[in-house]
Amino acid sequence: MRFLLFAFILAGCSCGAPQYAGHNYLGAKYINSPLGEGVLPDTDPLIRFDAFDCTTFVETVLADGDVKKLNQIRYKNGTIDFVSRNHFIESDWLVNNSNLVENISSEFGKTAVRYVKIDKKSWFKKTHNIDTDFETQDIALEYLPYNAFDDISVSEPMIVLFVTDNTKIHDKIGTDLAVVHMGFLMPNGVLRHASSAQGRVVDVNFKEYITQRKQNKNNIGIALVKIK
Repeated sequence: MRFLLFAFILAGCSCGAPQYAGHNYLGAKYINSPLGEGVLPDTDPLIRFDAFDCTTFVETVLADGDVKKLNQIRYKNGTIDFVSRNHFIESDWLVNNSNLVENISSEFGKTAVRYVKIDKKSWFKKTHNIDTDFETQDIALEYLPYNAFDDISVSEPMIVLFVTDNTKIHDKIGTDLAVVHMGFLMPNGVLRHASSAQGRVVDVNFKEYITQRKQNKNNIGIALVKIK
């Protein structure tokens, strides 16, 4: 309870979220999909500070702990509804938050393109049994293949997206998927992220983390996203 109250106070401070990039939340526990609309089909709260997954951690930091800002980031046009949520980083999140973020991977090396088909209609039906009328979207995500860089240095906190090319994902969730994880790359070479493996928000050595991910052949690279 003390941690939760302390986090609320810190989240309301005047410090800029990009500057501190979630330092206040280090140690908070990892929970898969901790946020929702407070009503069915996802009764989780609109905001919390004691637990995150990788996406809600990034979103809460970008919103500087403000629920109104967070809703604008998490939902298309700020419309609080499960179907309107920016579920997919590739087709929803990056596009609907283009006023806040920009993929600048090409500034760090020779990029490649991960072509991905996002079938939201199939995903909603298969994973949530919800009927929608979304059309399949063809997305071209520019990214840095792991063989295109050895190490990356940034002068300010930047969002890093971890890109995969795993054909088995479609069978499991009903759609292809490119972005499977995200966090903040810090100027000191640290990756700050909500880690499912460690069960909390942690700082880890970015270069060492990349080395670990490269061991899985499905992991193909990263995209670097500037916070405007």
